[in-house]
Amino acid sequence: MLKILVTGATGNVGREVIRLLLNQNCHVCAAVKNLDNAKQILGSNVHYIPFDFTNSNTWASAFVGVNKLFLVRPPALANVRKDIAPALRAAKQAKVEQIVFLSILGADRNSFVPHSKIERYIEQLGIPAIFLRASFFMQNLNTVHREDIKTRGELFMPAGNGKTSFIDVRDIAAVAVRTLVEDGHSQGAYTLTGGEALTYYEVADIFTAVLGKPIRYINPSVLSFVAQMFARRLPLSFVFIMAAIYTTARLGLADSITLDVEQLLLRPPLTLRQYIEDYQQFWQ
Repeated sequence: MLKILVTGATGNVGREVIRLLLNQNCHVCAAVKNLDNAKQILGSNVHYIPFDFTNSNTWASAFVGVNKLFLVRPPALANVRKDIAPALRAAKQAKVEQIVFLSILGADRNSFVPHSKIERYIEQLGIPAIFLRASFFMQNLNTVHREDIKTRGELFMPAGNGKTSFIDVRDIAAVAVRTLVEDGHSQGAYTLTGGEALTYYEVADIFTAVLGKPIRYINPSVLSFVAQMFARRLPLSFVFIMAAIYTTARLGLADSITLDVEQLLLRPPLTLRQYIEDYQQFWQ
C-alpha cells in the first residue's frame, strides 16, 4: 500500500490533505513536531510520526517506507540550506519516490522567496517532484488577518490597487491528493489560482455583503505594514515574506488566472464569496 508522509499536517493545507487522504486507499502519516497539539487539531484516528526539520534524530524513522512526501515549508524556517535541505537529503537517502511540494505563485521567477530555493534544491537532488505553485490562500484571511477583520473591520495589507487570484486551500488540497495518489503526475508544476482576480477593495465589499457589517481595506505602505506586524511580535522572516507577497500584488504580478485547478478537479475553483460564507463564523 502507498505510504504518504504529510508535513505541515496541522496547517491550513496539511490538515485538509490529511482529511482527504484518509478516504483514499493509502497509508497516510502526519509528520508532527508537537503530538498533543496535533491530536487536538486532527483527532485521534490519524497515524502520527514525530518529525522536526531542525532535529536530525527524527528524520530516518519518519521516512522509513515512505513512497511519497507532501512537503510544506514551516513559515518560521527561511534558511533553506540550513533548515530544510538536510531533511530533504535524508528523504533521498531513504528512497522517497516523489515529493509534492506546496510552493507559491511565481516561485519560478522570484528567487528571493524560500520556496524558489526549495524547488531548485529538490531538482538538484533528482527526486521526482510536483510543485504546486499556489496563489494567495483565502484562508489567510481567517488566520493571519482574522483579528483585523473581526475586531477592527479592516483588511490591513500593502497590496495597493493590485488584483489577486485568491485560491481556497480546499482546492489546493484536492489537487495535492490527486497528484499524490493518481498516476500521471510524476514531475512538473501546476499553477493553482482561483477563477477570478480581485482587488482588496473588492474583497472588502464581498466581506461587507456577506457579514452584514462594514469591512474596509486599509492600504498601508510596506514600511507601515512591516512595523505593525513586527509590533504584533510575528517572526521577522514571516513578516518579510508576507510583505514580499503583498508587494507582488501591488506590482500587478498576482492577478494571473490559470485553468489548472479546473482541469485537475473537473469543476471550477471555489469563489471568494463561497469561502467567506463557509467561514463566516471566524469573523462574527
